[in-house]
Amino acid sequence: MRGDYMIPKDPIILLSFINTQLRDNYSNLENMAEGLDIGKDELQDICTKLEGIGYKYNADRNQFI
Repeated sequence: MRGDYMIPKDPIILLSFINTQLRDNYSNLENMAEGLDIGKDELQDICTKLEGIGYKYNADRNQFI
C-alpha cells in the first residue's frame, strides 16, 4: 500500500484509478508514478496491463485512451 492508495489489480478498475489520478493530481505519467511511489518496472506492468485491454497513454491528453 502506498500512502492512502492501493493499486487495483482488475484492469478496468485500474484504468479508472490511473486516469482519475492523472486528471486530478498529476500532470503526467512520470509524476504520478513518483507521487504514488510506483517503480519503473511496476509502471511498465501497469501500462502493459492497460494496453492488454486496448488503452495506451496519450501524453497530450494525459490519460489512457
